[in-house]
Amino acid sequence: MAKKSSTLPDFEAALAELEKIVAKMESGEQNLEDALKSFQRGIELTRACQQGLKEAEQRVEQLVTKNGELTVEPLKAEDE
Repeated sequence: MAKKSSTLPDFEAALAELEKIVAKMESGEQNLEDALKSFQRGIELTRACQQGLKEAEQRVEQLVTKNGELTVEPLKAEDE
């Protein structure tokens, strides 16, 4: 699936837009067509946020002191 960089904002902006969409949908003031459009946009934003979190998780690194020097190692999962 190709990213639509022109329509998908960064993580913080996507999350803020998603929160606004949820509030608007919870208010019940939208007609069906607008609610469906909001829902569709919400799905796009949710996927973008999930991808952003996945990428951030993969980049998380932990500084570990070994032999007096700081080295960078990948963060180990809790189940390891």
